[in-house]
Amino acid sequence: MIGSYCDINLIIVKKSNQSPCLFVYPLSKHNNLMGGKMKRIGLIGGMSWESTAVYYRRVNEQVRERLGGLNSADVVMRSVNFQDIVTLQKLGAWEQAAGELSKVARDLEQAGADMILICTNTMHLLADDVQSSVDVPLLHIADVTGEAVTAAGCKRPLLLATRYTMEQDFYRRRVEDKFGLEVLIPDAQDRQDVHDIIFGELCCGIVKSASHQRYLDIVEKGKAAGADSVILGCTEIGLLVSADDFDIPTFDSTLLHADAAVDISLAVARAAKAETGLAAPIH
Repeated sequence: MIGSYCDINLIIVKKSNQSPCLFVYPLSKHNNLMGGKMKRIGLIGGMSWESTAVYYRRVNEQVRERLGGLNSADVVMRSVNFQDIVTLQKLGAWEQAAGELSKVARDLEQAGADMILICTNTMHLLADDVQSSVDVPLLHIADVTGEAVTAAGCKRPLLLATRYTMEQDFYRRRVEDKFGLEVLIPDAQDRQDVHDIIFGELCCGIVKSASHQRYLDIVEKGKAAGADSVILGCTEIGLLVSADDFDIPTFDSTLLHADAAVDISLAVARAAKAETGLAAPIH
């Protein structure tokens, strides 16, 4: 049995033929019984929930892989109604959208999040607004992606994303200015097709072989134009294509973003585990 009273947590363990044992330890919003404090990951999800599900699965898979046993991620998530967000996008009502996401970020912070992730590339257009609304850091998806591209020695990635992300400069300029990359984008018709497949199919859980082939063709054109890599710069695109589909380095922003959050979350937990030698889950 686990309970809490005032500023302590109580664990009462009773084994057969033994008297109950009482363990008392300080109350922490994210105590890790493995011997450390796992930083709490705050997810702003629902844009769309198809990719948010990938985030949730990925962070938990990564924690289990790295810590073993039955360990899972310390996550708090708010999932918004994507239809409301899409309506604001189409109206160009970005200030209103920023207000909505900032409220969600504050909710996550109040729920104990140690970091905030916006689980969509497009809404990083509002990343500065969201960051200014909270005291905990916002983990920017373009930064972790740019770092990965640079670490792989690539210089001219082809960006596949929504039209908002491909055509506005909030994402491309950040990657170019911070990492010295030259970001390529498809031509106008190809951008429209990439965008339409995202919103009309992938966000609705629809995966078509014809759309898969269309993306492959667009990447081939990008390679002919000098692209040396591909950024899957929309969190749904990984539902359609993956690195296995291309013969140039491919960077899935969803997986990179989730993995970076786990890196931060487990930094303290891993250190404490190494010091204590605790390696097995408590039964």
